[in-house]
Amino acid sequence: MDSGASTLSRIPSVDEILKTPAAQQAVARFGRQRAVEGIRHATTAARRAIGAGGAVAPGAADVLAADALAWLEADARPNARAVFNLTGTVLHTNLGRAILAEAAVEAATVAMREALALEFDLAQGKRGERNSMVRGLLCELTGAEDATVVNNNAAAVLLALNTLAKGKEAIVSRGELIEIGGAFRMPEIMARAGVKLLEVGTTNRTHEKDYAEAINPKTGLILKVHTSNYHIEGFTKSVPGKAIAALARASHVLLLNDLGSGTLVDLARYGLTHEQTVAEAVAEGADLVTFSGDKLLGGPQAGFIVGRRDLIARLNRNPMKRALRIDKIRLAAIEATLRLYRDPDRLTERLPTLRTMARPLADIEAAAQRMLPAVAAAAGPGFAAEVIACTSQIGSGSLPAETLPSAGIALHPVGARGKGRALAALAAALRGLDRPVIGRIENDALILDLRCLADEAAFVRNLAALPIEERR
Repeated sequence: MDSGASTLSRIPSVDEILKTPAAQQAVARFGRQRAVEGIRHATTAARRAIGAGGAVAPGAADVLAADALAWLEADARPNARAVFNLTGTVLHTNLGRAILAEAAVEAATVAMREALALEFDLAQGKRGERNSMVRGLLCELTGAEDATVVNNNAAAVLLALNTLAKGKEAIVSRGELIEIGGAFRMPEIMARAGVKLLEVGTTNRTHEKDYAEAINPKTGLILKVHTSNYHIEGFTKSVPGKAIAALARASHVLLLNDLGSGTLVDLARYGLTHEQTVAEAVAEGADLVTFSGDKLLGGPQAGFIVGRRDLIARLNRNPMKRALRIDKIRLAAIEATLRLYRDPDRLTERLPTLRTMARPLADIEAAAQRMLPAVAAAAGPGFAAEVIACTSQIGSGSLPAETLPSAGIALHPVGARGKGRALAALAAALRGLDRPVIGRIENDALILDLRCLADEAAFVRNLAALPIEERR
């Protein structure tokens, strides 16, 4: 008999492997069907190994059962996993943007566990509107007559354009034809909304007369777009919202002001650059203002539209509104987040996004010094660790010119050769931890920016599992 065939014949059967303790544990945790799948995966791998010159190990049934259990455990690991964001980007789009306040988490949990008065008027005992959960708060915090909410700010702009200017022209400065992540381009959104784009001005300079000369009987509205993910400097000119609002009123056309990220408070009071607030945009005279919920506001993903009551009513009647509406879980979290803004003096205590952005440099530096020994030990002798000064950013197209002085730990490969491979292997090992650690590679080092790290003890415990030997 062929020795390879003889070796293959010694691979235990599925039934035999199922009798082992590890397989019984797999059945108890994952069910018999999944346990069998895991065992077949393990035996298939064993056959491939034999084909490559391997052999059947003693106690093969127990070994294969353990392999099956390990595979099942790895496969059961959820895709939605918590990570340590040490990239230095506070609102990292790829890492979920804003971390919600505890009040928002609790509200969302109630909404998931219980029936909710979502579209039910408790006072009248009849059907209500889901927007009523947050309408009053949005009006209170922005000074607007009315408000509505959809699933993100792109949807807010799409709905407003489609409702108010479908089949008409929308006047936009060339310097505001933005593109943001995921290939979202303002001209394409306008086209999908059924609106014709009419560009005015130049890339770097747009004057009030450019808007005035472009207004014609086909004009549906003027669109002002906040350039939230880039900043133009030098020989530039843009028209303030107040001036555009006055021109729009005099010309009997509407002004839609898209603030992008949007903020409900003056960020300067927290040591950040002043960003026009939603209330300021409303006060300037914009007919409608759109902004995001999951960026500077620090809540769940949402798109808000505030402004004139009659226009909001038209938006709510658009059939597209139902396709863009948000669910009860996010509405509950939004309400809880907005309520925090009633007490701006304690926002940094309660709102993680603002607390992280306003975190004092001395606090971050002290954390870096405390954790340096643990990080150095986890990285192993192949890396030299040091505390460094670094720079964080807000992220997600928010305050693009704003940088935040920060501190972190830099890990430099020891030795003159293979630095790139060593850094890539370390970064991969950190991503492979039970709770992945995401840093950034620059200047021949892996940088762990500690601005966003809130739980030092959990981070250090997590590092203990870093597999040093596999990276040698």
